[in-house]
Amino acid sequence: MRSGIVMGEGGGALRRQLPLFRFGVGGPLSTGKQWLSPISLVDEVKAILWIVDRKVSAPVNLTRPSPITNSQFTRESARALRRLAVMKVPALALKVALGSQMTRDAVLASQRVVPLVLSREGLVFNNPDVHAIISEVVRPRIN
Repeated sequence: MRSGIVMGEGGGALRRQLPLFRFGVGGPLSTGKQWLSPISLVDEVKAILWIVDRKVSAPVNLTRPSPITNSQFTRESARALRRLAVMKVPALALKVALGSQMTRDAVLASQRVVPLVLSREGLVFNNPDVHAIISEVVRPRIN
């Protein structure tokens, strides 16, 4: 199993990003063109159980059915929190704050991964799109 970016209410990738969006300072990272392949925590667990139940022995990507760009992710995060997200975060600022290697290898890395095995075998995702994933994460805190 190869996991994409797991997003859940208790933390994960969104834990550090959502406060920025809540304060209205979230925005695309650098160009915003880098690809993300997220999955909700609920779907990650569901997929793992599905793989174990079916004794799948092939490599399996644990991601949602379609990747998104950082810009799309930013728009959906801002929309879910009812905030603007217009401030781009320059690559140089990320390098100063996080270091060149972390910025290059993690923050601005681009991975466009799809779950071919899961989709082909008919797994139905609870949160198939990024809006559903982000809404599930932020909903308890909005209401």
